[in-house]
Amino acid sequence: MKRSIIYLTATLAFLTVFVQNGLAQKKLSEQLTLTAMEKLFQDTTLLKGAKGPKWTYDMGVVLEGAAAVWRNTGDGKYFKYVQSSMDAYLDKEGNINTYKAEDFNIDNVKNGRSLLLLYKVTGQQKYLLAATKLYDQLQQQPRTKAGGFWHKKIYPNQMWLDGLYMGEPFYAEYAKLMKKDAAFDDIAKQFILMEQNSRDNKTGLLYHGYDESREERWADKTTGRSPNFWGRAMGWYIMALVDVLDNFPENHPKRAELLAILNRTATAAVKYQDPKSGVWFDILDMPTRKGNYLESSASSMFVYGLAKGVRKGWLAPSFMAAANKGYAGLKKEFVEPAGNDRINLTKTVSVSGLGGKPKYRDGSFEYYISEKVITNDPKGVGAFICASAEMEIDALPKTGKGLTVTVDNFFNNEYMTGPTGDKIPFHYVWEEDDNNGFSLFGKVFNDAGVKTATLKTAPTTANLKGSNIYIIVDPDTEKETANPNYMNAEHAKQIAAWVKAGGVLVMLLNDAGNCEISKFNVLPEIFGIKFNEDSRNKVQGSNFEQGAVKIPSGNTIFKTAKKVYIKEISTIVAKAPAVSALTDNGDVLVATAKYGKGTVFAVGDPWFYNEYIDGRKLPADFENFKATNDLVNWLIKQVPGKK
Repeated sequence: MKRSIIYLTATLAFLTVFVQNGLAQKKLSEQLTLTAMEKLFQDTTLLKGAKGPKWTYDMGVVLEGAAAVWRNTGDGKYFKYVQSSMDAYLDKEGNINTYKAEDFNIDNVKNGRSLLLLYKVTGQQKYLLAATKLYDQLQQQPRTKAGGFWHKKIYPNQMWLDGLYMGEPFYAEYAKLMKKDAAFDDIAKQFILMEQNSRDNKTGLLYHGYDESREERWADKTTGRSPNFWGRAMGWYIMALVDVLDNFPENHPKRAELLAILNRTATAAVKYQDPKSGVWFDILDMPTRKGNYLESSASSMFVYGLAKGVRKGWLAPSFMAAANKGYAGLKKEFVEPAGNDRINLTKTVSVSGLGGKPKYRDGSFEYYISEKVITNDPKGVGAFICASAEMEIDALPKTGKGLTVTVDNFFNNEYMTGPTGDKIPFHYVWEEDDNNGFSLFGKVFNDAGVKTATLKTAPTTANLKGSNIYIIVDPDTEKETANPNYMNAEHAKQIAAWVKAGGVLVMLLNDAGNCEISKFNVLPEIFGIKFNEDSRNKVQGSNFEQGAVKIPSGNTIFKTAKKVYIKEISTIVAKAPAVSALTDNGDVLVATAKYGKGTVFAVGDPWFYNEYIDGRKLPADFENFKATNDLVNWLIKQVPGKK
């Protein structure tokens, strides 16, 4: 007994050190992504022969998961995996190796979402050119008489549930980016037609596919439907719905119908969730039939769709119980350790389809269960990563629930030419994914339960009333904006009154020459803060250490980050009621102040933007993403009632 106690004590001590040194086990989404990066699609980066890699939707599902993990962690290697995987196919004109538009295979459109991500983040035109080729395929895709996309040219008159996921999320994202407003009518039509023609009124489940002509051997001669409810097919459909809704206009007349379809689909999925395991069978409505089995890709897709639907407010919170039960089941039934912070995903059916040659797939129960079940199939791997990433967001403390953070778009009011040639806001805006954007900063707020908003007009106590945190970033100079909106005494008075009543003000300035400072100082001086018109931490090229700032232990704001990168920063003078919150070599870099019921945070650089927190540029020892999370947590706690 004594030896056991000694052993247990030693083990606990080791684990404590392990966690304290940042070596705690990675989350499951990362562990499976690392497995995928090592074992799947190596041909995209390693094979350079005549055959080369093959453009396939399987890879796109994995990359969807990798992108989610990148956004959750700020670790740039996951983005680079997406980029290297796509770069293996593209030339500088955006031509896609092995892709044939004339096949009219809707599966081949799936990877367009990875192309759009790469374009939005890097701005490289080859990605938009390639994505446009996929959009052009959709414009020419053969259709049913009712207007639904054929699944493939070789499958005339047929719509499959799978095709909704392959085509519509990309279609919606491209339409939003390129302002193809009429496309949203078409996107809604695809979901509506699919449900009308494949939904079983008794169970609420959707059949795998239907043939408008009723000529295919698998098609019911009356309804055109295939014979069974295949789990992954419905999984594709619910994933498609929640991903399309991200980009579907809020005011579109068909949005309510899509939400209703999502709710009906989710309700049916929960109805056929296995009560014992928490996951789903390959054929959804035949759990006791011999040969049927619990299947990992469909189960992962349902968990993803339910969890994301709840997080976005499209499904009632009650659906989260099914998502939690399903995720517990995923981990128990399908996950096996693979060593070295890696896991494997088991029991994924490799493929299931309808019709075709030389082996005809008749859609029977016997056909579905005859297909091979494998470990680490990319469709299952990608779906599980997406599900895990969603569940990991759900597990984060929602300390900011009910709060709103508003970013200023009045003092910082810059525009750039967008991909359609029109002028669009840029530089520190929430929806901007490139280096200059705040998309990851906003996501950290959102993941903590905080809503993001933008204020485009001059701040007043009235229009700030609904905001708990107000961020002013990089006020314009004349070289940035033709007619800048400068800070003045009246603006400062209004903002100060809002702070005094309990608002949390965040001022993220810049160095002299890149930001208007002298006029702006009328605001921070109310709180005992003055920005100096200087520029510290000049960085030459890639000598990142010139921008390094060490954060001492015990810092009250940055509790986990130890080393950050801040370049070209204006230093601060802090007088009562302001205090220094971070100094370096005698210079005040961060100051805070209590003012009435409110709080002020000030730093001379907007260093919480994508370029310095998304992990693509900085060496791994810089912890700007951690610092961003630290700041968000601290800001939330400054809101009255959130201590």
